[in-house]
Amino acid sequence: MKRALSGLVLLVLLTGWPSGVAAQPAHTGPMPSVRFEPDARLRREAYLARRDEAVRWRAAQTPLATAGLADLAARLALRQDAAGVSTRLIEVLRAPSGDMFWMFPVTCIAYLGREQLTPEAQTALREAWRTYHPLRGDTENHWVMYYSSMLLMAQLWPGEPGERWFNGKSSAEIAHEARAWLLHWMDLTTTIGQGEYDCTHYIGEYLIPMLYLSAWAQEPEMRQRARMMMDYILADFAVDSLQGIYVGAHARSDDKSVLERWNSLSSFFAWLCFGNTAPPVGFGWGMFFALVAEHYEVPEVIHRIASDRAGPYLHRERKRTRHRWRNSDVRNAPVYKTTWVGPDYAIGSDQGGLLQPIQQHSWGLTWAAPDPRGVHNTIFANQPFYGAEELMMYFTEMPDWMPASVTFQGKPTYTSEAKLLGGSPFEQIFQQDDTVIALHRIASDAPFVQVNGFFSKDLVRTEEDPSGWIFAQGGRAYVAFRPLAPYEWVPLEGGGRRLRSPHARNGVILQPASVADFPSWEAFKVAVRALPLEVRLEPGPRVAFTTLRGRRVECAYGEVPRVDGRVVDHAAEWKLFAGPYLNAEVGSRRLELTHGRLSRVLDFNALTITDAVRP
Repeated sequence: MKRALSGLVLLVLLTGWPSGVAAQPAHTGPMPSVRFEPDARLRREAYLARRDEAVRWRAAQTPLATAGLADLAARLALRQDAAGVSTRLIEVLRAPSGDMFWMFPVTCIAYLGREQLTPEAQTALREAWRTYHPLRGDTENHWVMYYSSMLLMAQLWPGEPGERWFNGKSSAEIAHEARAWLLHWMDLTTTIGQGEYDCTHYIGEYLIPMLYLSAWAQEPEMRQRARMMMDYILADFAVDSLQGIYVGAHARSDDKSVLERWNSLSSFFAWLCFGNTAPPVGFGWGMFFALVAEHYEVPEVIHRIASDRAGPYLHRERKRTRHRWRNSDVRNAPVYKTTWVGPDYAIGSDQGGLLQPIQQHSWGLTWAAPDPRGVHNTIFANQPFYGAEELMMYFTEMPDWMPASVTFQGKPTYTSEAKLLGGSPFEQIFQQDDTVIALHRIASDAPFVQVNGFFSKDLVRTEEDPSGWIFAQGGRAYVAFRPLAPYEWVPLEGGGRRLRSPHARNGVILQPASVADFPSWEAFKVAVRALPLEVRLEPGPRVAFTTLRGRRVECAYGEVPRVDGRVVDHAAEWKLFAGPYLNAEVGSRRLELTHGRLSRVLDFNALTITDAVRP
């Protein structure tokens, strides 16, 4: 990085950080305004100020004697004590660990430190890439981090033979392999969709490598591709967000953020790029983006999509599963996503099934909260499932030890009957507008013959109605939740309740509405009770329901849904992106972003970014 941080940080270095910021960093301070700032200069200044705050906070957290990679990188970004950083880096590099999660932080340090690190530290850094053998990993985000790092490091040390690298390949061979895979991944994403799509945490593991490539890749084509992929991924997040919170269905989430929707790495990027929510405590992996964030400018059209909406909208996306190695005739099955976003709540879903291993979140409603920190502002249900069948589909290890081993790899609830995260082969979901119908026909030998529903500690009220509906309110969202089979309540540690319905033929209907749409709570309940509803559970669950928006939806497990008598053809109707803000055809390699008169076209065929203001 040729220059130091923005003028704001230079002022800080001379005069000290403003006392309010030092005492109350963004992750603990007041919630930012969600109002869109129309002045581009002020948006950019605010973006750089947030970036500077994060970097300076990180640099001040840990004494140099115990500093880790993030602490050292922050000091290099601030140009603080390069000699001391060099000495500590030599110590840290004596025991590398973390595989690709080691690679991209060290790549960052290598580039930030090109003009600062001592010759001894440079030598230690180079030697680490010969003696430490990081694993490539087995997921999409692993490979993006791995190959982005390999390309940049081979570029940093060109012309070196295989014996100078941990994998025995020359710099030229490494660069060729890395470039080929990155182009393949970009092509796959822009034709049939991302595999690890819309992840509440792993968004960072895609944006950070793309930022590094856009800033440091020598090849102009790769820099351009990386910039375009950053726009692509950030726009995909923006359209599926509510006041900075990722909403709807996710390929991967975790036990924490599936309940406390704000508490994920995606909130860091909403804070930094849009300024419309608070960042997670400590800024997380996002720190490695902040270190180089000046090399990216958030396009106005994406900023507006995230925080300047004209009203409610329906958005559809087509993604893909990760590569399937076994138990499937299709390598990348299509994923059909639907998201409805309004000012008071958002609801999104996929079609159900085993679309991703372990951490899939298939559907859920999220309501807007003035301050979402610590708030479980969501309601949803799932069919708890685990097994070697799922793991063998997506991983290549031998099956005998798979389920047990997963619980020791940061996924402690994987085999729990109380789990609220994960896909199921016994689940079928359909969403029309803001109404979701999830049906379950669970095999008798399934690990758990039940459905779990999550009812938050932060619901304003909950009432079980004699009609069979459970009425609730979260924020300014009214919710009608209809279990299709008998259930019981189980208290949850940390607050809230789990609805447990131990029946093989099962399902859930969720019908929300805005408080503003009804004169009262009672009026909402009267309206829902009056909606035509037919339910049959045998031989398989079947529902015919007329929604609050007047659409008659017919769903039967194992059959194609119908809306107003018309068969829904997912393959024909779901584009790569379709809605008022993002549009792309399957196979097109071309995404159009629009907001009002603004238009931005990312064309990966011509490698062009075209901005326009329409008449």
